[in-house]
Amino acid sequence: MRIDSHQHFWRLKRGDYGWLTPELGAIYRDFEPADLEPLLKQASIDATIAVQASDTVAETEFLLSLAERTPWIAGVVGWVDMEATDAIATLDRLARNPKFKGVRPMIQGLADDDWILRPALDRVFSALVERSLTFDALVLPRHLPRLLKRLERTPELACVIDHGAKPHLATGEIGQWKSDMAAIAANTEAFCKLSGLVTEAGADVSIETIRPATDHLLQTFGPSRLMFGSDWPVLNLASSYLDWLAMTHELTARLTVEERSGIFGGNAARFYLDTDR
Repeated sequence: MRIDSHQHFWRLKRGDYGWLTPELGAIYRDFEPADLEPLLKQASIDATIAVQASDTVAETEFLLSLAERTPWIAGVVGWVDMEATDAIATLDRLARNPKFKGVRPMIQGLADDDWILRPALDRVFSALVERSLTFDALVLPRHLPRLLKRLERTPELACVIDHGAKPHLATGEIGQWKSDMAAIAANTEAFCKLSGLVTEAGADVSIETIRPATDHLLQTFGPSRLMFGSDWPVLNLASSYLDWLAMTHELTARLTVEERSGIFGGNAARFYLDTDR
């Protein structure tokens, strides 16, 4: 099964996408399953993981409602207020839906770079582990040392780093990112998504700009801990679904058939869909 491990839906009139403004042109409109399905057929993608794009439980419920009537949405990564007193109760309520797979706090936009290390969050991270729920780390390069400390504190947490932690591909200044990602790969069991990289490449969306990051991720995490994600429709700001898929195929061309099968589906299935992980 070929899986897109990272895509979004939104409906503007819901009113809870504060970051989504008219200035974003190409993506400032509704995106729903009917918009994505033709692209999945062209790309021979069998299933997707729909990921939150708003810091509200209501949006998570919206995504779950879409998943309930869309068979190819294999899972939903939602949002809960991890600092709320009822955070675990909310997790339990959402998890009654078998397509609810985990959570993603929007760490990249938080004012406190040390948020992920707050002791008050320990009980919620433990609850994720106990319930076999996943954690998507939406982080920037500066957050990586903190993420490593969290994973050392909660080593059984099923964590995947979104968008390769958004390396600074436009400037090519990725030395510290390389070091920090290598440390996480060597000292934790975290996975990483090959997604969101074209929107970090600036004006030069090319194999040459992106390859230094993907080669490093292949070297450090290895093919068994990487998964393809489109980041559609945010992807549309810099590329297209089929172009990014083709680019990812080229960037992984030297791998074996089995390794590529993992990146384009098997690893996401193991991470998100295997409850005996």
